[in-house]
Amino acid sequence: MIHLTQKTSSQIALETAARVRLRRKEQHLTQEQLAEKAGMSFGSYKRFEQKGEIAFDSLVKIAVALGMENGFNALFAKKQFSSLRELINEQDKNS
Repeated sequence: MIHLTQKTSSQIALETAARVRLRRKEQHLTQEQLAEKAGMSFGSYKRFEQKGEIAFDSLVKIAVALGMENGFNALFAKKQFSSLRELINEQDKNS
């Protein structure tokens, strides 16, 4: 089910790229330095920051290079509930 406030994959990718850019700048790294540290081409990294386009493996490499890989541990870790009723029903099943 798609909600009216749900973001598109492109929006999420661009927001992720913007957060990576902030973390990169906090660590005083240039795009070229981070690309090298992550083991990827400068062009691929630059495209990611500009367009949000990246292979998942490359995104993981960037996270590791920035010391942010723990963020992936929470990705899809918990079931999402669409209503309070659904949450209560799930808790009742597990009781």
